[in-house]
Order: sequence, then C-alpha cells, then structure tokens
Amino acid sequence: MNTNAKIIQDKKFNTKLYPFYKALSWDLLFYYSISFLFLTQTKGISAATVLFTDAFYPIFKFILQIPCAAIVGKIGNRKATIIGNILVATSILILFPATGVIEIIISQFFSAFGYALKALTESNLLYDSIPRSKRRNDLFSLIDGKASSYYYYIDAISATATGFLFVINGYLPMIICFSLCVLAVFLSSKFKETTLHKQNSENKNAVTFKDSISDLRQAFSFIFRSSRLRNLILFSSVLTSALAILVTLRSSILTDISLPEQYFGIITAIAQIISGITSARSSWFHKKFRNRTLKLFGMSVAVSMILMGVPIVLGLNFGLTLEILLLLFGIQFIMKGPFYTLIKRYLNSFSTSSMRPKILAAHDVIYSITRAIFTFFGSWLLGLTSTAYVCIILGCIFTILTTLLLDRMRHTVGLKPEEYPEKDIKFTEVH
Repeated sequence: MNTNAKIIQDKKFNTKLYPFYKALSWDLLFYYSISFLFLTQTKGISAATVLFTDAFYPIFKFILQIPCAAIVGKIGNRKATIIGNILVATSILILFPATGVIEIIISQFFSAFGYALKALTESNLLYDSIPRSKRRNDLFSLIDGKASSYYYYIDAISATATGFLFVINGYLPMIICFSLCVLAVFLSSKFKETTLHKQNSENKNAVTFKDSISDLRQAFSFIFRSSRLRNLILFSSVLTSALAILVTLRSSILTDISLPEQYFGIITAIAQIISGITSARSSWFHKKFRNRTLKLFGMSVAVSMILMGVPIVLGLNFGLTLEILLLLFGIQFIMKGPFYTLIKRYLNSFSTSSMRPKILAAHDVIYSITRAIFTFFGSWLLGLTSTAYVCIILGCIFTILTTLLLDRMRHTVGLKPEEYPEKDIKFTEVH
C-alpha cells in the first residue's frame, strides 16, 4: 500500500474511532456529579476553598500553553493525545490519598497539563482526518456533535449510578473514574497520525520551544488584526468560564437547599441527556439561528445564572425552589451541548492544519486568564455570602459582558466569506 492510500485509510479509521474515544474521554465520567461532595464531605474542604482550588486549573493551563505547543510540535497530535490522557488519569490518582489543599492543587496541575495537550490535538486530529471539501465544516460538526452526544448519554448513565455509589462509599465513583481514564489512554493509542511529522534531532528541542513561542506570537498578532477572531475568542472565553463555574455553583446551591446526595447523580444524568440531544443537533442550531446562535447561547446561560439565586433569596419553599432550579439547569444544558461543538467549528473556519493549533493555543491562553479571574472572584464571594447571591452577582456580570460582546460582534462574526476583510480570515505564517 502506498503512502497516500495508507493515509486515506488511517483518516477513515480515525473518523470512525473518534466518536467512541471522545464518548469516554472528553471529560471525566463518574466524577462531576459528586466531585463537590467528595471534596467537601469526604475530604472536609469548604465550598469557598473548592472554588479557590478550581481557579488553579486555568492558571496552570495558561502557564503550560507554550510548553504544550512545543510538545505537540515535537511529537505530533497522536502521541500528545496519549500523554494528555495519562496526565488526566494521574490527576485523579492523586486525589485518593489527598488530605488537603496542596494535593488538590497538584491534581489540578496534572489535569490542566493533560487537558491543555488534549485541547490542542483532539479536534485537530479529527479535522485533519476529514477530506477537504465544501462539506468539511458540516462533517466536522456532524462527527464531533455525534461524539459529544455519545459522551453526554454515557455520562447520564454514569451520573445516575454515581450518587448512589457515593452514598455507599465516597471513593467508589473515583475508582471507576480512574479506570475509565486508563481506558481513554488505551483508545487514544489506537489513533493514526495522519500528517507527515518530521523527526526531531537531539538538538532540536530548543528550536521547537522557540518555534512554539513564535507560533503563539503569530497567532496573537493575527487575533489582534482580525476583529472576527478577536471577538469570537473573547465571547467563547466568557461563556466557557461561566459554564465552568456553574459546575461548582449548581452543586453548591443544591447542597444549600439540603438535597439528598443520591439525587445529585440523577439530576446530572437528566441534564447530560439533554446536552446529548442538543449536541447531536448542533448543525440544526447553526442553520436555524445563524448569526443569532451565539446570542442565544450567551444570554440563556447568563440570565439563567441570575435566576438560580432568586428563589432562595425570596425564601420560596423547597419544592418550588427545586423545580425552578431544575428548569434553569435544563436551559443551561440545552445551550451547553451544541455550544462546545459549534465554537470549535467557528474557530476552525478559514484555517489550515498548521494554523489551527496556534489559534486554539491562543484561545486557551485567553480563556485560562478569564476563567481564573472569575473563579478567584467567585471563591472570594463564596467566602462572604451564600451561593444564591454569588449566582446573582456573577450572572449580572456575565450578562453585561455578553451584551457588550454581542454588540461588538454584530458586524464582525457570522458573515459570508466574501463579506469579511482579508485581514480577518487570511493568516500569514512567517518562518
């Protein structure tokens, strides 16, 4: 078999494997529905401290962006993905003997390292495996959306069991989570490298690191010139930060209203099924709402965050409060599903294989800074007041920022290719 035929065959294999791989490795299974309970009840850490340690994750991702870009440039997408999954598995392993904040922060370091590598490689690995054609973006959305929906469905099943397993023993869900991380390492090793990757000589390490700094500098230079990409990345950073903080706020507010632990998993399961359904229909969202899609996502999440605190502040009874919270959680997960697929599609538009990792790295730098700021601020607020008021305050801030960014994006995002200035979509590489 000649080289081109083998590459074509490898690309087909990758597109078939990707949905199953992502379904088990996109994020941690058997974890998030009880992570807050595990840290606060099993490990005895306060809610404010949990959010405080969460802030180190984006800080570490920011610090590790250039080293990760250098690693990807040196060893390629496939090997970097494998290493990323090993690091994520290690982050869970560290939590077993953890007794305080230091170990949890170390766990966040390994998690950030692993997911920083995965963020640079996974979507690019899929995109490179799709043949070049007019339908390339649609095929990416279709495959990635299907993969996301598989993850949400599996997470829904796992979350249902997680709450009950936690009641039996707080470590049981963590053991299963670690086992699935090991499985993700195995699946990632089955991917094929589909781009020609030069072997590095022994003295190439320093050059690769310098190249990575240069690549990131070029990406930022392009972002500053391109109002489309600049506004898109800022919007994505704000909304993704809101979705990340909501993971802790949802658990904290359910704890505040004294919801039994075993129901945490059931609520997460239902929410993930919702995300799975909407993620699989990401192309429908794009075609239905067009340049209003991001407005729908952003405003729905921001306003629902505000409303989360209202029933508790008003002193409504438990039943009505829970019903309102579940409705708001549902809205957030409806938006979350297609957002993660479509934002990658929009960032990948008008890009090449060599350009995409640079843009994604620059995006992760900006997102990491944004998330760290909001997470530290949220942690500080939780130390001063209740979760309900924190939701209202942060929700108002996110609503204002989303409104301002959407106003700036009206004439810069969602246009036809011929309507963009050349500086917005033409990336020039200098070597």
